[in-house]
Amino acid sequence: MAMQAHEIEDLIRAAFPDAKVTITDLAGDGNHWAAEVVDESFRGQNRVQQQRAVYASLKGKMDGPSGDLHALALTTKIPE
Repeated sequence: MAMQAHEIEDLIRAAFPDAKVTITDLAGDGNHWAAEVVDESFRGQNRVQQQRAVYASLKGKMDGPSGDLHALALTTKIPE
């Protein structure tokens, strides 16, 4: 079952309540998404640590071929 943008954003916001979150449907099919997450909590972390934290917030929705979220292109940033 495909996920909706608001569902992805809600999961991310639960872990990063002050983040600026932008979700984009890349293919128009509800299966290929891009997310940009800008949050102060990323300061001092490398890119891999930042992205792992965001993927963890998805609570297994990307796990395996039967996951609800098929593909997510993820960009993480620290606020300027």
